[in-house]
Amino acid sequence: MRAGDPANRPRLSGPRVALVPLPPGVARAVCDASSDRLRLALEAVGLRAADGWPDEGTAPAMLGLTLDLSPEEGPSGAGSSTWLVTTDGVVVGECGDRGGPDERGEVEIGYGLCTGARGQGLATEAVALLCAWAERQPGVTMLVAEVRVANGPSLRLLRRLGFVPDGVRAGSDPHRRLVRPAAAPGRPRGRHVC
Repeated sequence: MRAGDPANRPRLSGPRVALVPLPPGVARAVCDASSDRLRLALEAVGLRAADGWPDEGTAPAMLGLTLDLSPEEGPSGAGSSTWLVTTDGVVVGECGDRGGPDERGEVEIGYGLCTGARGQGLATEAVALLCAWAERQPGVTMLVAEVRVANGPSLRLLRRLGFVPDGVRAGSDPHRRLVRPAAAPGRPRGRHVC
């Protein structure tokens, strides 16, 4: 779909949220769990971290989204794209896709916000921006998200954005698969819906 190089991705902006392409130095600092290095890497791009970001799920999610952190080049991503979710220059989370589209035209998205940023509509706005961008990419016919069955707020967020349930992945931590056709007619409207 596109290279994992942050320079090849646009900054996406909404009324309260901006998605900033993940800088390689920030990705490395998060995955290395180096708070000093992270602070410096964020300052270098004019950002700072919210209290509670990154949280315990950030590094695994970032590794899953960036796929490969080359010390020289940063995230190569095999086509994946990752953004920092920011509000007023403060990083409150991350979002992106896992590359693609696959042979069926599907692209899986993922997102997470620190605890203090939840319940304010920021995730809805960020995911709406991500979805609108992903749908404009060549070959994309379907957006997919997998959410823990117990994660009611995230399931409601995706439903507000036009995703519908499409099965459950069983296991010790079951996940619901939700899908949204790209450019679906009659998509719900609202202040954060793209």
